[in-house]
Amino acid sequence: MLNSKMTRRTFTTRLAASAVAAATLPETLFAATHRNIHIGHTGITWLNSQVEQAIQDVAKLGFYGFETFGEVLAAEEAKGGIGRVLEQNKIPLISGYCTLNLTDPEKRRDEMAKAVAWCKLIKKYNGRIFVLGPNQVHRDTYVYADHKANIVSTLNEAAKVVQDQGLTPVLHQHTGTCVMTRDETYATLDAVDTHVLKFGPDVGQLTKGGVNAVQVVKDYLPLVQHMHLKDYNGKDDHLLGYCPLGQGQVDVPAILDLLKGRKLSGMVMTELDNDPRNLSPTPPIELVEQSKTYLKKIGVKFRT
Repeated sequence: MLNSKMTRRTFTTRLAASAVAAATLPETLFAATHRNIHIGHTGITWLNSQVEQAIQDVAKLGFYGFETFGEVLAAEEAKGGIGRVLEQNKIPLISGYCTLNLTDPEKRRDEMAKAVAWCKLIKKYNGRIFVLGPNQVHRDTYVYADHKANIVSTLNEAAKVVQDQGLTPVLHQHTGTCVMTRDETYATLDAVDTHVLKFGPDVGQLTKGGVNAVQVVKDYLPLVQHMHLKDYNGKDDHLLGYCPLGQGQVDVPAILDLLKGRKLSGMVMTELDNDPRNLSPTPPIELVEQSKTYLKKIGVKFRT
């Protein structure tokens, strides 16, 4: 019942004014309560030779972790390694992206040795995730069914090797590789030993391949232990069609909502490709800052 000193018209007016005031408040006031998640960034937006700059920029922007390629770790190790720059910028290495040949059984022994070497480097810098990237294939002639058995057995062997080294292996489907499409991704995950091998989806790559990324993450959520959070709009050739978060087709809030309350072995890694043969004229740190601005808008907090 309304207060006797307040007419129904006054009550309605005040209620409307309150609604307007609420609508003008920053979105983060409402979103922050359900975006309690630490987010890192990969180094792919910079050239591989600029890994120190990438670490500095990612740390400066307040991300919680860093990822680079296994081959970059190896190249930098010959020059003294990345430990100094990680320590100076107070940011941890979380993961290494490592491509292994899954389709050629003749190369399996060498690939396992390569995996061990990369694991040792990731562990040296206290990383915990081995992102297992499939090898590139000629997609116009490639038939997944012809290679499935070898892909699965190689993945199982590699996952065990990585686990024995003390890291968590996660499969990362990728466009242009032997595990790219929705059906290939599902068939592979349904066949491998998931007691050992986990899933590290790239939601931008899934979207670029015409797949509903939210559905894939939902379907395999129990296996998701790491992620590349990337957006795609198909517009910028410099960025291979990808774009800063919030500017494309990926439903980023829905993806993050699926991860709410889950403790990952790895981390959600924001990522934005930058074609090394046709670099974006926008500096990498500015591209990454656009993703950070969007993430803050939806309630993600960063280090200060």
